[in-house]
Amino acid sequence: MATADHSVLNVLTGYRPKTTAECADVERVRGVIEAGAPWDRTSPLHITASALIVHPGSGRVLLRWHQRHQSWLLVGGHGDPGEYDPLAIALREGQEETGLPDLTPWPDAEVRHLAIVPVPANSREPAHEHADVRFVLATGAPEAVRPENPDAPLRWLTPDEARMAITEANILDTLSRVEPLLARR
Repeated sequence: MATADHSVLNVLTGYRPKTTAECADVERVRGVIEAGAPWDRTSPLHITASALIVHPGSGRVLLRWHQRHQSWLLVGGHGDPGEYDPLAIALREGQEETGLPDLTPWPDAEVRHLAIVPVPANSREPAHEHADVRFVLATGAPEAVRPENPDAPLRWLTPDEARMAITEANILDTLSRVEPLLARR
């Protein structure tokens, strides 16, 4: 098994799925890893990494408008060529999509959620699925946020406001896992 595969297995080691559906998702991810090339964007199911960005001082979360899905989502995405560490991918994507230079895993670097999500077809690619490995990242400077482009606005929201804005169940599930962490701040 290649080093690229080991990095995903390493972050999943010790991860405890919260639901029966998530147990099945973890097993599907393990199957993709065993089959080889889990990061290959041409595969019908491939790994991505994302994060819910939080500002612990205010208890707010950051959501990004995603034009393709027409909904408020987490930051994140695909690994660049040669990039196989899900946390490093989530950090890079978070910095690129928000302009926040001080992002750090919070309260630790543990995986918070693994969700397999459908991605609709478009003119460049067929419908497929992302096996999204999710983390929590924090910033101490929420005012420094800058969207990467005008079509991807960002919003700081309380968890209650976020729940009203989010339309996708898997994102609501991630939020529900992060709320208790914010309550302890």
